[in-house]
Amino acid sequence: MTAPRFSMEELTTEWLDCLDSFPLEIRQVTARLAEEHKSELAGHFYVSMLAHREAAMFLSHEEVKTRLSKSMENWITNLYASHDAKDIQSVINHQNLIGDIHARISIPIHLVLRGARLLKHQLIGILRETLPQEQAIPASSFCATLVDLAMEIMSHAYSTSHDRGSRAEESYRLFAVAQNIASEKEKQRAALLDWENQMMFDVATHLTADQLPRLGASEFGLWFRHKGAHGFEGAVETGLILDSMARIDDVLLPMFALRRDDAPERDNLPLLRELREQTRSIAYHLELLFEQNSELESGRDVLTRLLNRKYLSVVLNKQIQYARNSGASFAVLSIDIDHFKQLNDTHGHEAGDLVLQQFASLLMNKSRAGDYLFRMGGEEFLLIMVDVNDSSAARAAEKIRRLIAEETFRLPQNANLHLTASLGLALFNGHPDYQQLLRRSDAALYEAKHNGRNRVVVAAG
Repeated sequence: MTAPRFSMEELTTEWLDCLDSFPLEIRQVTARLAEEHKSELAGHFYVSMLAHREAAMFLSHEEVKTRLSKSMENWITNLYASHDAKDIQSVINHQNLIGDIHARISIPIHLVLRGARLLKHQLIGILRETLPQEQAIPASSFCATLVDLAMEIMSHAYSTSHDRGSRAEESYRLFAVAQNIASEKEKQRAALLDWENQMMFDVATHLTADQLPRLGASEFGLWFRHKGAHGFEGAVETGLILDSMARIDDVLLPMFALRRDDAPERDNLPLLRELREQTRSIAYHLELLFEQNSELESGRDVLTRLLNRKYLSVVLNKQIQYARNSGASFAVLSIDIDHFKQLNDTHGHEAGDLVLQQFASLLMNKSRAGDYLFRMGGEEFLLIMVDVNDSSAARAAEKIRRLIAEETFRLPQNANLHLTASLGLALFNGHPDYQQLLRRSDAALYEAKHNGRNRVVVAAG
């Protein structure tokens, strides 16, 4: 479990204590030289990182030139120029933000620490070349201490965000396995029954104990141990099922080996009865677990049955990784029903809910099997279109807009309504942070609504 992040007050106090441990003159000369050499430091940093094969996967020369170098220069300046509590809190917030972004785009933490090491080495070299020894030594120590403190805060934010993302990704994996809860329940009930029938048959044919099928190795047992138990982690029923499985495999099945070859079949009856009771107990508790499937179902919007925001980061990160590896592209289409508040005010929330359900059904029917459809909240939807280029994504978006405008939506009391929607389209441009893609899509959607609605606006690359 990830430890809680230190409070801002604690971090600010620690930062101020760090500053107070060095003479003001040393802090000022270090800040001055960092400011004077910030372009050189940023340039060396990115040249070194671009030359590193693994680090270069997350960077591009154009991005370094247009955006990242300036950001690094500002980071260097602010790190050493901040002295009062307000400025330090701003620096701390920035380290947390950077850590979150690094986790979101899955930059390995060792590359972040490598970058910090390169930066410290370069700045310490400048300090030693420029300052007399009596200043260079404490200035070098001050330089390294502040970088290390910033990295500690950044790494904590990274690990917290990464753990959160990992839990969401694992949850999504389980959710994807069992999207149809009713179907999964029937499948696993049947698998448990198959094992029981096979077990009874094998006992009747006098197989030895080591030949009897172990429940843990059956189709049901493999599913529950590797997926079900994790998906229903924390539920009392999960522990009861695992206990029953252990009793069957570790206690009851070996006891069949103790029967004498010349003993009557009725000697097995007590064992068979308990075996049956344990199997029924497993089936009963499995039923309860599926009735309490809030964790598996929590990734789905209750009203429309579309995916909700819970798995958006997982899906987008997977698409970015796939695009990197395959060279394919994808697009994000933000969709907003026009004048939906007016519809609710005029016809009531029951009518609004009915329209949202029909709208979601229309989008599902008109999107491809590989696409992902989310309800973002209210009347906002998001479609991730896979394996598209600029022109095919724009054509698909325009087709969706037209189909929405042509659809007749049913309201209570046999009333009908025609709606329009505004759409903002953004094609993946190689940027590793999915938030940048979402911001472009949102900006295009805003432009579509601002310019008259019922239109598609394509975000600039």
